[in-house]
Amino acid sequence: MIKIFKILFFLVLSFILVLGQAYTQENKIKIGLLVPLTGPNAELGKQILNSIRLATKDINSNQIEIYPKDTQSDPNKALQSAIKLQKMGVNIVIGPVFYKNIIYLDEIKDITFLSLTNKTLEIPENVVSAGINSTSQLNTIKKFIKLNQIKKTIFLIPNLNYDLEIKNGIKHSKIKTDKEYFYDIEPTKLTKQIEKITNYDIRKQNLYDEITRLEKSDDLNKEKKIENLKKRYTIGNLNFDSIIIADFNESLKSVVTSLLYSDVSPKEKYFITFNQWFDDSLLKETISQPIYYPSINKKNLIDFETKFKKQFNQKPNHLSLLSYDLVGLIYYLSIKNELSEINKSFKKKNSFKGKIGIFDIENNKINHRLNFYKVDDGILKEIF
Repeated sequence: MIKIFKILFFLVLSFILVLGQAYTQENKIKIGLLVPLTGPNAELGKQILNSIRLATKDINSNQIEIYPKDTQSDPNKALQSAIKLQKMGVNIVIGPVFYKNIIYLDEIKDITFLSLTNKTLEIPENVVSAGINSTSQLNTIKKFIKLNQIKKTIFLIPNLNYDLEIKNGIKHSKIKTDKEYFYDIEPTKLTKQIEKITNYDIRKQNLYDEITRLEKSDDLNKEKKIENLKKRYTIGNLNFDSIIIADFNESLKSVVTSLLYSDVSPKEKYFITFNQWFDDSLLKETISQPIYYPSINKKNLIDFETKFKKQFNQKPNHLSLLSYDLVGLIYYLSIKNELSEINKSFKKKNSFKGKIGIFDIENNKINHRLNFYKVDDGILKEIF
């Protein structure tokens, strides 16, 4: 009788263990990853993979499983890899990295893709743009304009392939601008356009006219006044208080140089631009300072870079930090919701605080609450 009882006990125990394992497996958080692991962008993909491994280590949960697949930076390969993830029962994927690789993903109906692109137009319904988009940046700039009671703002936008994204950002952020100008990035054309936008010829003529008037006048102090005027380039008020320049790198510097040439000084008007990812070269351009821009939290970025370098002996790219945060976001949403319903979490209103800042999620869109910075006298300062 005792022997029979022991046999029954072990059978029941084995059954419970099998059920437990099945339940655990069913409740695993399966996260797919679509990144270039081979080809010209392989190094970028490997860094993103390492950041995701770092995130799972920091979260320290045995519920998370990562399934990396190669896109080779090719939309057809991205689709093939997505189909493989679908067959594995994955319903949430980080990636693809590049906008061009999402074009066929609407064929995969039961997976949500958290793409690292910052583009938001013509996105398939099952793709969430997780990059730092123009709306997020303009929301932050709008806050700065309000805090400083800036009355008139003009917007300078390059004639490049992201101009429609900026228009979309203007629409959704509801930022108020007096005028929007589109310019050519070719230097000689750019300078002429900036001169026209700032009424440079009129202000320059105003200066000549005032010097001529004083020369013919009986003003007792005219010699001193003329001497002071000759130190200037123009006379006349500019019909704006701040300029938003939606540009980057050398092209941004060309716009600023053209503004300086047109006698528009950052000491007198606010020069505001888009996220520059803490470009060190801006610190050296003291003549174009102060200049302002929104970005992620600098301290958090440095902390992440230090941790990443210690673990992998290399400096991470900026997308690595975003990828790190997306793992935490998925884990957070999986705790709040049934795993089978996690895709629906991106349609509901949610907020999540990560390393990069706070994510605001609603209607399959992610916006970021960013910090705001000022570069002045060769030093980066946090405004808020």
